Amino acid sequence: MEDIDASVEHAPVWPVFGDLMSGLLGAFVLILVGVVAVQMELTSHLQDEVKKRQAEEQRRMSLEKALAVPLASGRITLNNGRIGISGQVLFALNSDRLQPEGRELLHSLVPPLQAYLTARDELLMVSGFTDDKPIRGGPFADNWELSAQRALTVTRTLIEEGMPSSTVFAAAFGSEQPVKPNTDDAARAQNRRVEMAPVPKTSSAKLPRHE
Repeated sequence: MEDIDASVEHAPVWPVFGDLMSGLLGAFVLILVGVVAVQMELTSHLQDEVKKRQAEEQRRMSLEKALAVPLASGRITLNNGRIGISGQVLFALNSDRLQPEGRELLHSLVPPLQAYLTARDELLMVSGFTDDKPIRGGPFADNWELSAQRALTVTRTLIEEGMPSSTVFAAAFGSEQPVKPNTDDAARAQNRRVEMAPVPKTSSAKLPRHE
């Protein structure tokens, strides 16, 4: 009996220790592989984000270059890829009839916009906006209808001036998406506007978020 106990007490522990170390090494390798995979994914995501920002910056600069003349004259604004035109330049109050100054401006915008859209294979979204004052009387039921008709008027005029109909479409936002709180007449005048924004053909057209 003592011989059996002695053999048990002096049994080699190296195999057990070796198995334990092998298990720990395997676990360490799995953790290391996981960490490397996460780092590679983060690096890839960061590279994609950098490329996206570079593409957006290049797109902005290309659009600024294409619209350099009307931008310099102050007749349009360019903010985050959105070309803004004051409603009072295009239309009289509560009207969708284009004024001569507005038609002249749209005529001057067609060549640079067409060249830009063709080079980048994009579409032009024309969006109409109003202030928050309810419409009383007149041919329009509400601000939605007024903004829609103004966007359609600009869209049709661009087509008449040479823009291919397949590259432009209209959208209406009514009094939604104001650039300024509708607290006074000056702010409301800024909110009465038409915007044009180039959008990719392959993605849904969404109005860029105002910042």
